[in-house]
Amino acid sequence: MTTEKEEGRIPLADLLVFHQLARSLTSSFDLDTILRTILDHMERTVEAELWTLLMLDDATQELYYAIAAGGEQDALRDLRVKVGEGVAGWVVQHGETLIVPEAEDDPRLKKTRKVRSIIALPLRGRKGTHGVIEIFNPRSNQMTDYTIAFLHILADHAAIAIENARDVAHIHQLTITDDTTGLFNVRHLYDVLGRELERSNRTRQPVSLAFLDLDRFKQVNDAHGHLVGSELLARTGQRLQELSRKQDICFRYGGDEFVLLMTETDAKTALAQADALLCALMKTRFEMKNGLKLTVSASIGVASAPDDGTTLHAVIGAADTRMYMVKGNGRGQVKGA
Repeated sequence: MTTEKEEGRIPLADLLVFHQLARSLTSSFDLDTILRTILDHMERTVEAELWTLLMLDDATQELYYAIAAGGEQDALRDLRVKVGEGVAGWVVQHGETLIVPEAEDDPRLKKTRKVRSIIALPLRGRKGTHGVIEIFNPRSNQMTDYTIAFLHILADHAAIAIENARDVAHIHQLTITDDTTGLFNVRHLYDVLGRELERSNRTRQPVSLAFLDLDRFKQVNDAHGHLVGSELLARTGQRLQELSRKQDICFRYGGDEFVLLMTETDAKTALAQADALLCALMKTRFEMKNGLKLTVSASIGVASAPDDGTTLHAVIGAADTRMYMVKGNGRGQVKGA
């Protein structure tokens, strides 16, 4: 009696696996969830000692271990593999599956963990190769043509899901990012500040906000044109990010107005941080593309929750009011409560 595999038909159990995989991968656009789903299905498909999934960092052209099974994720977390280096690097460079049934004499394994055998598959989609799945020391009776074909189908599904997740993330990023400065926009400010205020109410941790308005910015547009003005806004936004602490978030509120959100920061600390930021900002000389060198000054109002209120409009309103008080009192200063 012939089996389904011998007849060239896909067994019903495997069809159900594909169906479950497709449903799992299309039910979420969260990349971490998708990567975990991919690895879970690989574990069920092939018995092995270790399964890893590496993702390609396009900026550095290095692979990093995004997720691993087999108890070694912590050991692999900080490792990086260059394109062209080792098994994973070779797979990304060539965009091909690599199967090494006997690893002893393969030069691509000299810099990798000591293994007896390995299967490495590229996660290759419409936009290129995004990563590699590595299966270390699979059971020899599972390294069949049928199993490899099965894994290729899983990898193809996975690559599509990864691209879809990245596309959704990119679209979301566009909706919350200001085109001119690259900072988060006011819509995202309202979302983040709203969540931080809710958390502040629960935990009793303070949250502070600095409302910053560039002084006499209209004169830049009048004297040098709006292209220079837009460039200066972009460079100012970048400089604000550089001067902020890692935990702070910068936003462009609109026009020549910016907001610095400081989580878990009380009024006194926020005032000192805003003072230091303004001092450094005013000392910065921005060199424009046309060779023009410009500086900026700003008026800043600082407000904190719960001292100035516990709602979004109360905190922003208090900071905005103090910023206008600075405007009326000579500009280029910071005012808190």
